[in-house]
Amino acid sequence: MEAGGLEWLLVPMQQLVSWGAAGAMVFGGVVPYIPQYRDIRRTQNAEGFSTYVCLVLLVANILRILFWFGRRFESPLLWQSIIMIITMLLMLKLCTEVRVSNELNIKRRSFAAADSKDEEIKAPPKRSYLDFDLNYFWHWSKFTDYVQCVLTFTGVTGYITYLWLDSSLFVETLGFLAVFTEAMLGVPQLYRNYQNRSTEGMSVKMVLMWTSGDTFKTIYFIFNQAPFQFSICGLLQVFVDIAILLQVYLYSYYPQKPVSHTAHPASTKAL
Repeated sequence: MEAGGLEWLLVPMQQLVSWGAAGAMVFGGVVPYIPQYRDIRRTQNAEGFSTYVCLVLLVANILRILFWFGRRFESPLLWQSIIMIITMLLMLKLCTEVRVSNELNIKRRSFAAADSKDEEIKAPPKRSYLDFDLNYFWHWSKFTDYVQCVLTFTGVTGYITYLWLDSSLFVETLGFLAVFTEAMLGVPQLYRNYQNRSTEGMSVKMVLMWTSGDTFKTIYFIFNQAPFQFSICGLLQVFVDIAILLQVYLYSYYPQKPVSHTAHPASTKAL
């Protein structure tokens, strides 16, 4: 009787824990970007955040969704990808608006300080996705250009996946590329910090949440027997997060010689 009563209590508890873990998987991935998003809006400074992080996550999650059509993994992981794509597009929209606005303000300030014959205010050159200029790839002037690029990538990879969906080798390779790309998430931020010899403008809260979230995610993959690609690349992602945290410590306690770069009109520390 006691065993039956205990089982009656444990089953709902296990169900609640399962739902909680699934909810954390779906929405937990976007939480680290909330403080970074708020910092950028507050300071109107997007210099400390690498938009290539958005590129990495968009590519990774689009490939993961396509992988789902070949190998049906758990639904929370699918919904996580959909939510993450929406979040990255919102981050790109904000960063683009802030960067273009600041570039225009710098131009206006410099021309206002020029000779009287330079009264005309010239806007900075607009960069477009359709220019096909690799020097300005992922550094365009309008958010719609990023959307066009994402839709083009989705269409091309989706068509290729449709043609090769019956090939188990292709499907497994697609899954590996999806999670490996996501594992490289922190690399653009790691490289940007190294270039600047500083972590100023980067939200440390975001990186701490990356680390805790990736650790939880990797444990979730292992215990739920997700495809092996997920577990291996999850561990790699945790190591990259730790490397960024080491940069925070190194550049805070042992300041490096700053690398010269264009001054920003609102260079406020966004931590």
